Amino acid sequence: MLTGRSPSTPFDDRARPDVAVVGAGPIGLAIAWRCAARGLRVVVHDPAPGSGASAVAAGMLSPVAEAYFGERELTGLLLASAARWPAFADELTEASGAELGYRTEGTLIVGSTGDDLAEARRLWAYQQGLGLPVTPLRPTELRDREPALAPRVRGGALAPTDHQVDPRLLVPALRTAAQRAGAVPVPQAVRALSEVDARVTVVAAGCGAAALTGLPVRPVKGQILRLRAPGGATPGFRHVIRGYADGEQVYLVPRADGEVVLGATVEERSDTTVTAGAVLRLLRAGVDLLPELAEYDLVETVAGLRPGTPDNAPILGPIPGRPDVLAATGHHRHGIVLTPVTADLIADLVTSGVADPLLTPFHPGRFVAAGPESGNAAGPGTRGSAGRGAGPGAAEVGGPDRTTEEDRWS
Repeated sequence: MLTGRSPSTPFDDRARPDVAVVGAGPIGLAIAWRCAARGLRVVVHDPAPGSGASAVAAGMLSPVAEAYFGERELTGLLLASAARWPAFADELTEASGAELGYRTEGTLIVGSTGDDLAEARRLWAYQQGLGLPVTPLRPTELRDREPALAPRVRGGALAPTDHQVDPRLLVPALRTAAQRAGAVPVPQAVRALSEVDARVTVVAAGCGAAALTGLPVRPVKGQILRLRAPGGATPGFRHVIRGYADGEQVYLVPRADGEVVLGATVEERSDTTVTAGAVLRLLRAGVDLLPELAEYDLVETVAGLRPGTPDNAPILGPIPGRPDVLAATGHHRHGIVLTPVTADLIADLVTSGVADPLLTPFHPGRFVAAGPESGNAAGPGTRGSAGRGAGPGAAEVGGPDRTTEEDRWS
């Protein structure tokens, strides 16, 4: 158990840090902020600020729409974290003085064809069986909420508690909050844990965690597009749209500044090349759902790497045989939505030495029997379709060959 210094006690740069966080993405920065706010001496190692996962992620906070078959424990963690987001956003805004782009209009899930709607309804039935708030809507009810939807859309549902935040605003805000709380950035790469000298090391390095820890974290490529409404206008829709369009699954996230994020592919690849085919598929599906997008400016095409695991769930807690090293990685497409709960659980573990029961299903030890080869293998829950991409979780994409993939100080 680590005990913090008094808030009035200055940070002594010569003292051994209590906590070293490897990786300055949303997860790493939030952990650093929470630990520093408790009076611990915290350093954050990251050599390339702003170039990782969150710079590409869409920032959907979608525990309901992202509740999939066979992932009940993960769904529980998503719901627990999403419930913390309103207070987390308020606290972070106050601590940083920055806006986060946090919006609460909710999410519409829509289907273009009968087959699309049948697939969506199967998932809604499962989600409703879990007691999740998802309400089916008729086409007229959908258009009452979003008149810009294409006339051919056959139906949909509303997930009112699935919100959004802008990761490109979130990361700078977390950096400011962490630094104001006393966390110190160290702009150097960490190639081995032996290079880190602290009483506790937290590895929040995204895909880079595999090389540092031997854990089975693999890169999952995601390609997304950023559009902008013409003439400085706001987008013609308010809700996040998650759509099925002739079998292609996509999401559209509107921002108050006129930006629309359109994503995303899910590819078992480790390159970050943007391909013409992916751009074509995403644009075609997006325009099929919202025809006005054809008139928007295409301002960015980008690809990055999410940190995936064999069971699609994060890896949280002490590494077997190394109680002084905690993993906080493998969030795949859920990094943004899981930021508050991950930060709280890891900070609690650091300060109390007691693991919250929420951590139990996500302990690193669940992969020990898999052996070192499993880090490059696609797990049983891997998804290869385009729609389940860099969402909240998506959060969670980054560049190639980087030690700390989650994100960097910016």
